[in-house]
Amino acid sequence: MSEIILQGFPYDEKSSYQKGPALAPPLIREAWSCDSSNYYAENGLNTNSSKLSDRGDFNITEYFDIERITTQHLKEAKRIITLGGDHSITFPIIRAYHKKYPALDILHIDAHADLYHDFGGDPYSHASPFARIMENGLASRLVQVGIRTLNSHQIEQAEKFGVEINPMNDFNIGRLPKFTNPVYISLDLDGIDPAYAPGVSHNEPGGLSSRDVINIIQKLDAKIVGAYIVEYNPNKDFQKMTAFLAAKLMKEIIGKMMKS
Repeated sequence: MSEIILQGFPYDEKSSYQKGPALAPPLIREAWSCDSSNYYAENGLNTNSSKLSDRGDFNITEYFDIERITTQHLKEAKRIITLGGDHSITFPIIRAYHKKYPALDILHIDAHADLYHDFGGDPYSHASPFARIMENGLASRLVQVGIRTLNSHQIEQAEKFGVEINPMNDFNIGRLPKFTNPVYISLDLDGIDPAYAPGVSHNEPGGLSSRDVINIIQKLDAKIVGAYIVEYNPNKDFQKMTAFLAAKLMKEIIGKMMKS
């Protein structure tokens, strides 16, 4: 059994504004293995060790193929890190995780709450995954960080589902909650300020810094059983800045998984 599996879903069929995230997984891997740096996380662990098994990218023809592939990989490993893709991959991934981890907490880093009942008539839109997750009881707890685009509908949805929102206008890393259940990290790159991550479809100024997100990952006192990085749009990037940031965050998440 592998300790950690790396999988990629080059899928952006449910993006509401711009296509492009389907191009992301191989470019994040390319940045991760670039000779300009190395594979080490800041905790001193080599993220390209025998503990990690890279299964490559999977072309998705049916949306719930994502669940099937993730379910199979969870039979082979305790932890998975996924490269997306748009944020719609969340719901089928968490459906797969719920089978193995029925008590699962989610730490969601994003500019958007992604709680729409549906968006553009699509209940599986990349703007709706957490509505599907919470209404199906797939997460014991949903904590959101970096949110700065709330509207009245999403506020109502958050109240309905008991979502714990830490909005960007009152961000304080010292107030992040402690988790008792296994944790899944949902990392949408547009949670980071576009000054650091320009390569996203939905630029939302006033976000987290790169170091803010690294600190959140490093200070997280929990058993991390999975994570993904989504919504990198190479078509919008500048000198591969966002690809290298995604690779850096991937190293920090893998290093944290290895340590915990």
